[in-house]
Amino acid sequence: METATVLVVDDERKIRDLVRLYLEHQGYSVLLAESGRGALETAERARPDLLVLDLVLPDLPGEEVARSLRRRSDVPIIMLTAKAGEEDRIAGFRAGADDYVTKPFSPRELVARVEAVLRRSRWGDSLDRASFDGGRLTIDRAQREVLLDGEPVDLTNSEFNLLLALASGSGRVLSRAELNAEVQGDGFERSERTIDAHVKNLRHKLGDDPLNPRYVLTVWGVGYKFGGERDPS
Repeated sequence: METATVLVVDDERKIRDLVRLYLEHQGYSVLLAESGRGALETAERARPDLLVLDLVLPDLPGEEVARSLRRRSDVPIIMLTAKAGEEDRIAGFRAGADDYVTKPFSPRELVARVEAVLRRSRWGDSLDRASFDGGRLTIDRAQREVLLDGEPVDLTNSEFNLLLALASGSGRVLSRAELNAEVQGDGFERSERTIDAHVKNLRHKLGDDPLNPRYVLTVWGVGYKFGGERDPS
């Protein structure tokens, strides 16, 4: 898969360098900007795959930067900010954010959020509806619907997000931290073991034998991956 480019926008050099270090360690190409106008110019020139955007910048508010980008692009945006209030978060999402991470933050969790948002974006770029195993399992992202052997599967929101993350990961092993970021998002209890409970419930609803699962496979000591083979589109 082609390397994704992430534009990190923050007026604090230490934060820019820290985020760049962790992203580059995971194989991302990273661009940096320290102002809102710099972010808009870099985004126009380089067309990054995702932005990590601070809301408090020296020239333009991050919300204004996000709205300006949204008028001309659907590039995913993760807002990284010390503004932790509910109204701040709502304003961020209304401005076009795909995710919202508050400072102080875990760099590992931020990388997991980047990966989760990119997976959702790439799934949407290809197909909103995909089938696996000769049509036996169908996942409809737009309708948030799952069919197994033609029958609807009643999944919770978290279970659907978990299945979608695994299925759109192209067989890649996802850690519990990555799946937790995908399933629960910001502002929820972050117990990675919660993922194990979701996996147990998801397997039950998909008819997976926990000792020999077909769709949700355990990779011991690492996490989980998807075992279904995607049908040709």
